[in-house]
Amino acid sequence: MHSNNKNQVYYSQMFKGKNEINYYSTELPLKTVIQTFDFKNTDEALFICDLTKIKEKYVTWQKYMPRVKPYYAIKCNDDDLVIKTLADLGTGFDCASRNEIKQILDIGVQPERIIFANPCKLTSHIKYARSNQVLNGTVDNEFEMYKLHKHYPQSNLIIRFRCEAEEVQCPLGEKFGCDAEQDASVLMLLAKSLQLNVTGISFHVGSGCKDFPAYDRAINIAKKLFKFGELLGYDMNLLDIGGGFPGSSDENFKVVSFSSEILKRKLLVFIYALHIPQIAAIVNKSLNRYFPDRKVNVIAEPGRFFVAAAYTLICKVHAKREVRSPNDNKLLRKMYYLNDGVYGSFNCILYDHQHVTVEHFLDKDSYLPSFKTLIWGPTCDALDKIIEDTELPDLCCGDLLAFPNMGAYTIPIASPFNGFMSPKTLYFLQNKK
Repeated sequence: MHSNNKNQVYYSQMFKGKNEINYYSTELPLKTVIQTFDFKNTDEALFICDLTKIKEKYVTWQKYMPRVKPYYAIKCNDDDLVIKTLADLGTGFDCASRNEIKQILDIGVQPERIIFANPCKLTSHIKYARSNQVLNGTVDNEFEMYKLHKHYPQSNLIIRFRCEAEEVQCPLGEKFGCDAEQDASVLMLLAKSLQLNVTGISFHVGSGCKDFPAYDRAINIAKKLFKFGELLGYDMNLLDIGGGFPGSSDENFKVVSFSSEILKRKLLVFIYALHIPQIAAIVNKSLNRYFPDRKVNVIAEPGRFFVAAAYTLICKVHAKREVRSPNDNKLLRKMYYLNDGVYGSFNCILYDHQHVTVEHFLDKDSYLPSFKTLIWGPTCDALDKIIEDTELPDLCCGDLLAFPNMGAYTIPIASPFNGFMSPKTLYFLQNKK
């Protein structure tokens, strides 16, 4: 056991096997962890996962939206310990494939806690859901409905309509969701003629929503579709309000630069962390207005909300260049090359449109001049650019950088392109005894 003022971290289980958990008493100090485990002697990047933050997010969810049961979107981060932590807390799970369903069932979660929320399913995956009694699934087109009629007529159909936010990190409406006015009622009529069971309505405003009134608009539309379903004789009992809930946290990281672009990134992260109370106020008001009957079960599909802030990525500077003016040799920028990039954990920059922030570990008590900086990943592809315009102090090869809020849409999508392996993960949990 090592002590650092009020912080205590217990290391006895480190590296004893996959998915081992290390415990700390008050807070998790990254500097102490790095110094203790001597990260400088490895050339691989490393994730630090604080499972306590996931538990804290669950408490926050229960506080602000107690009526809405979260069904965690596994695609966001399918780490086994993350899934087990959420399962133990009592969440449900949003699964999109046979493998995701199997992952959840294998840890003992009942099929009632799963929604097969892929509106366009593979036939073999439908059969797997049927054989494991996963009843609830979304649908948004007639072809899928005929497929379900053939392969899983006992399933509960959740009609997904399109109601996308005007400002959103990852729009989904072009790919999924039927037109609420033109198609949703037709689909329910078709289900009736095929003797299929419609039990609810779903929507998704888009991943990383910034247009919070979109939830109110969508819940209002859902109420109208509920009424139509009830007119057809269906027992409409499930409302799925989808995802879109931001999950970043900026509480443990300081601004490392005063450039306008960096301040903008940091401010956005901080503002997003405050959004849940605002979203909850809109959702709760809309539910009370349009769905006052508590017999209607309300669920959501949060992903990044639970896991984004739980992960910090530690990278090493393995190479360095300075770009100078050919005229007067004036320093234009410093370029650093890290041991992880956009084909690995930073794929979130390309595929999730994330703006990552960076923290250095140099002495912050002394004045350190900062320089215009560009940060590259390790591969030979010029697209492997992590941050194009930031400011950092002068770094040396071997120095470490931390990237907070890296738990969402990073690990499941990373590839070993160019021979660079994905980072391992160290897990931590606060011991509150």
